[in-house]
Amino acid sequence: MMRTFFRFLAVCGLTLTLLSIAAAAEFEGILIDKACSASAVKGGEKAALAHTRDCALMPNCVKSGYGIYMNEKFIPFDAAGNKKALAALKASTKPDNLRVQVSGEQTGNLIKVQSLKLL
Repeated sequence: MMRTFFRFLAVCGLTLTLLSIAAAAEFEGILIDKACSASAVKGGEKAALAHTRDCALMPNCVKSGYGIYMNEKFIPFDAAGNKKALAALKASTKPDNLRVQVSGEQTGNLIKVQSLKLL
């Protein structure tokens, strides 16, 4: 009886692990703050690539949060993603062309960020 119970727990644990891995997706695009996202959406990829690191680190831009510009739209990050984006921007020396790779789960119009890396 106990062996059956432990096997059941092991199978449940494995299933949950696989589901969490399957739920994570990879996104590639351009890191931009929410305050400047409308300009990027209107101006397209060229405008998003021209957005500067210095602008993204301005107090109002930091306060607005971050997201990814891809496929002609902006998708914001969750609070954890905003912290990861800010840390990546502070660590970077790139002036612009802030291409990013994000791993996470998109829920509605929000990405729950697991990892973020500037390319």
